[in-house]
Amino acid sequence: MHSNNAESGYFRPTDPCTQAFPGASGILARTPRSTHEMSTKKPWGGRFSAPTDSLVEGFTASVATDRRLYRQDIAGSIAHARMLAHVGVLSGAERDAIVAGLQAIASEIDAGDFPWDPALEDVHMNIEARLVERIGEVGKKLHTARSRNDQVATDMRLYLRDGIDRLQTHLLALQSTLLDVAEREAAAIMPGFTHLQTAQPVTFGHHMLAWNEMLERDRARLIDCRARVNVMPLGSAALAGTSFPIDREFTAGELGFDHVSENSLDAVSDRDFIIEFLSAGALLMTHLSRMAEELTLWSSAQFQFVELDDAFCTGSSIMPQKKNPDVAELVRGKSARTTGNLMALLTLMKGQPLAYNRDNQEDKEPLFDTLDTLLQSSEVFAGMIKTMRVHHEPLRAAAARGFSTATDLADYLVRKGVAFRDAHEIVGRAVKHGIDTGKDLADMGLDELRAFSETIDDDVFAVLTLEGSVNARDHIGGTAPEQVRAAIERARTRLAVLQN
Repeated sequence: MHSNNAESGYFRPTDPCTQAFPGASGILARTPRSTHEMSTKKPWGGRFSAPTDSLVEGFTASVATDRRLYRQDIAGSIAHARMLAHVGVLSGAERDAIVAGLQAIASEIDAGDFPWDPALEDVHMNIEARLVERIGEVGKKLHTARSRNDQVATDMRLYLRDGIDRLQTHLLALQSTLLDVAEREAAAIMPGFTHLQTAQPVTFGHHMLAWNEMLERDRARLIDCRARVNVMPLGSAALAGTSFPIDREFTAGELGFDHVSENSLDAVSDRDFIIEFLSAGALLMTHLSRMAEELTLWSSAQFQFVELDDAFCTGSSIMPQKKNPDVAELVRGKSARTTGNLMALLTLMKGQPLAYNRDNQEDKEPLFDTLDTLLQSSEVFAGMIKTMRVHHEPLRAAAARGFSTATDLADYLVRKGVAFRDAHEIVGRAVKHGIDTGKDLADMGLDELRAFSETIDDDVFAVLTLEGSVNARDHIGGTAPEQVRAAIERARTRLAVLQN
């Protein structure tokens, strides 16, 4: 069963000579046409004397994928019609008829009542053909001074611009959730790891802020990417521009573009803006994957640092005790899709001469898939973090194991005048003694510690506690609870500026 939502999925008709697309009441199956009848409907058919092969019809049709661009295509066409009237190519009455017709078509598609036809190849020709059906011959004037080359490039930029804005909203919500957890757990002590080995004590809030910093960079990259997305190629026509007296700045203003493209050859063939987004998206998903990996470890019986809510986990079909962190694992797994999509677009573009080539029909599915994956993953991740429960006792117990305050002892010796390399060796021997005796540094007596250095006094125990260790990192970027709270306030200020 296929969804009626034009934003969903990819529908590929099994018979390219049959019109079969989702409508308001399910699949609208039409009777097959002859290949001759189909070929006569082609907007470019005048130069051809033979019909398109039926296999080619199915192979080249893209409407199953690109129909999700319909809102952007209609918006671009309305702006183009208004511009043509503005410069005198269309009359006011012709403009109004075209605009009203396009708005009615948008309502049809929104309602699921639009008769999509794969024989018309793509979203652009489906909408144009329907416009002519609705308003007559004047609809054929809409395509004056443009090509599908600059039309699709414009649609893609509008679609991606909207998508980036939606994704920014998701990321802001996820960051806000992380900051809430960080504030609540600003003083909760946990082990910090390197090589997945206990390194030094940190706070859980500090760790959440590390995740937030990753997302802060991701959001900044998307903002930067959006600036290059928001350049209008419309007016470049097929590749050389148009002989009509168009006003590109007028159209750009109608569509909210910051600039118009400077070179028509580049404008219709450029897909850098998609590749840049896919790169930023792959890195964002890599960050979410790293977070998901930690949640998967932390929620295991071996760690027990956190418990993920039942709503974000699933069970086993055979082992009744299992509670699997499937959401986290799927986020981790979906990062592979976004990396693959980036590689696909880089490979797609590497051998293309200027200007437009049909290869670029293949740019849409990777873009749509990455954007869908980012939106879904960031939204579900926020819900998973918001409902996560933090277990303080296992966190603290883990931080107390593995000689996590060894560096604090070395720093203590340095402040007593011991060279750092000597202090490092002294503490290393003390740790070896602890391994042999089963004692942590904080559990050793003063005499035991002084056996390794006579500079150690009874004030050493203040630096060997977990609280003493984290409180000592009292500087910007450090894990001291007060610094964590200050960092949260700075982060919230940055988010508030963006949300307003």
